[in-house]
Amino acid sequence: MVTLPAKIRILRRPGAPDLATMFRNVRYYRLDSDWPETEEALSRMLENSEFTPCGPLTERSSGWVAVYPDTGELLARRLNGADLIKLRSQSRVLPPSVINEELEERIEAFRNRMQEVPGPREKRRMKAEARDELLPKALLKSDRIWGFVDLKEKLIGIDAAQTSVAERFLRRLRAAFGDLVIFPLQYRQPVSELLTGIFLGDAPDRFAVGRECRMQDAGDTGSIVRWTDFDLSDNTIRNHVADGMRLTHLAIEYDSILGCVLDENGVISKLRFLGMDENTDDNNDPLARLDAEFVLATGTLRKLVADLKKLLGGFTR
Repeated sequence: MVTLPAKIRILRRPGAPDLATMFRNVRYYRLDSDWPETEEALSRMLENSEFTPCGPLTERSSGWVAVYPDTGELLARRLNGADLIKLRSQSRVLPPSVINEELEERIEAFRNRMQEVPGPREKRRMKAEARDELLPKALLKSDRIWGFVDLKEKLIGIDAAQTSVAERFLRRLRAAFGDLVIFPLQYRQPVSELLTGIFLGDAPDRFAVGRECRMQDAGDTGSIVRWTDFDLSDNTIRNHVADGMRLTHLAIEYDSILGCVLDENGVISKLRFLGMDENTDDNNDPLARLDAEFVLATGTLRKLVADLKKLLGGFTR
């Protein structure tokens, strides 16, 4: 149970991670494998796929890092019945246009030297050679993906707006453990039916309609209508669903604490906490703040998923 005041005030050090960057989206997966009993044991497993920077000829490197520098050498942090973990990916930025420009110069030099145009095999060799020479000089770019594991329900939540990003996270998790059975979270009843009920004014307890939705024409999947910052109780908007359009995304407010957009697959996006007053204070302990925010996020999301599970007849397996 997460008990929150009407207005939350979180003191924040400039540049430190916050909820907006930690969990903006949540894609849920179910874990059907054993999980380490302690954060120390989990950290040792993650070390099997720990992050290492890109080498001179490496285009991308991904691995696990400490959730915050002050957590020491551990690669996981267990709080409120959940494990917080973070994946770092680093890549070399080498646009194809740069390689092609270098290739053109090499082709021209070959033509001047040999008095003939290089054949396809020679062009492939020159392109590979150009890439290998340019790659060590390319700029490095990093991104970080937050995730957590709810220990009781054995759910994995990943801050990923796209399925491909979540799959990268899961690939590295499987690499660390050797093998894990993981599958997308699915409910027994369609999430779309619940969204439609909320949208049409039949919201269950603790749920309220927000001010954003997306609809798709049932006969033309390319025909999509988005409504942003509108009063969705307006009949001119509701009639689109009554006339046959399918509701695919709906902004909801949950328990007067959390606002988000929930889609027909159960994916959460645009997550935010309502009534949060963000200020900065250099004397605030950043690790204690991170812990408090993680407890708030996991506690509220746990309640939301529990209600969705009850309303939608449970999980499929």
